[in-house]
Amino acid sequence: MDDPWMECMDHCIAVTKEAGKMIREALQKDISIMQKSSPVDLVTETDQKVEALIISSIKKKYPTHSFIGEESVAAGAPSILTDSPTWIIDPIDGTTNFVHRFPFVSVSIGFTVNKEIEFGVVYSCIEEKMYTARKGKGAFCNGVPIKVSGQEDITKSMVLTEMGFKSDLQHFRTMMANMESILTIPVHGIRAPGSAAVNMCLVACGAADAYYHIGIHCWDMAGGAAIIREAGGVIMDITGGPFDLMSRRLVTASSKAIAEHIAQKIQPFPCGRDDTED
Repeated sequence: MDDPWMECMDHCIAVTKEAGKMIREALQKDISIMQKSSPVDLVTETDQKVEALIISSIKKKYPTHSFIGEESVAAGAPSILTDSPTWIIDPIDGTTNFVHRFPFVSVSIGFTVNKEIEFGVVYSCIEEKMYTARKGKGAFCNGVPIKVSGQEDITKSMVLTEMGFKSDLQHFRTMMANMESILTIPVHGIRAPGSAAVNMCLVACGAADAYYHIGIHCWDMAGGAAIIREAGGVIMDITGGPFDLMSRRLVTASSKAIAEHIAQKIQPFPCGRDDTED
């Protein structure tokens, strides 16, 4: 077989469509909200049901594969990336958006082998936009090829990030100072749609020119990372070094020049790693 993982990707797309349908149906009903680590770290019954749907479907077809899922990790499962074929799953990326019915909610799945991302699928299910990318095969939205804007001038750029509650006051101040640093370059503006996976897809299709974030997780990044790369974009660590899927931080952009400019402007703050207990 020329591409041993293409069948996995086809199955991924099919189960992601099922998950998206479940999310759209849930939006028509009362949403049961629970709190995780803080008053703004939310989880819903739908998050848990969607993840169970995805994992059970994949396990039935690929019983030897490994999984890292947001809700599984929250329930105590390990978050260690190995060389085994691994599905990295965010059942609802943008749970706060989902709770408020703000229309950027996605299912995000990345698939790794030997710790390398082989493909990514991100379904912005309210918009009904299915973003897909297979290593070396390009990136697509609803089957139509997409590519980054190609913008290299930071002063002509639209930049995406996310902002929210930080229990550590110094981390909060650094987050806000980083936004000021970017805005005063100046750039055309900063937007915060509320879903990391959607943000990456917006860069991939040329609707934005860059996205940076400190404090997200591998399940937020894995699907979108494949799509960014295959759309011709750049992805790196916020220090300007190589992208590390387990590092909980990234800069993505339409060009290396913009990514490096943002990396030089923003200050890191500690956010731990997904593959440690910290």
